[in-house]
Amino acid sequence: MLPIQVDLHSSEPIYHQIKQQLRDLIISGQLPPGTSLPSIRALAQDLSCSVITTRRAYQDLEYEGLIYTRQGRGTFVAEVETEQSKQYKEKMVKQSLTEAIQTAIRMQLNQEELEEIFHQLCNKLYKERVQNKAT
Repeated sequence: MLPIQVDLHSSEPIYHQIKQQLRDLIISGQLPPGTSLPSIRALAQDLSCSVITTRRAYQDLEYEGLIYTRQGRGTFVAEVETEQSKQYKEKMVKQSLTEAIQTAIRMQLNQEELEEIFHQLCNKLYKERVQNKAT
């Protein structure tokens, strides 16, 4: 079972939600190369969506080179190039930070206030991460 959740009420298409979450799992290394993925039908059943939806997500990821299918054997996580992984991670973090900065600007926070919040959250979350790994 994959840790994927779809929001049926989201304006984002379901296939895109699946693709994005799978991509994140692959790029982050949570799904290492060679990992067997559920069949298109099994994933569709697990997520209560159509086979066409999961097929599209898999096809897009295969086109990106993140997964591959072997006839009669299944679908597997591909080896991801280090540079591709680095670029994707940076892109995702920059998108999230851009949204946060835009929110801060709308809330009329100045740069120093935003930086203070950023540093507080970084310290808190990284400290929690270390503590969780220790337990």
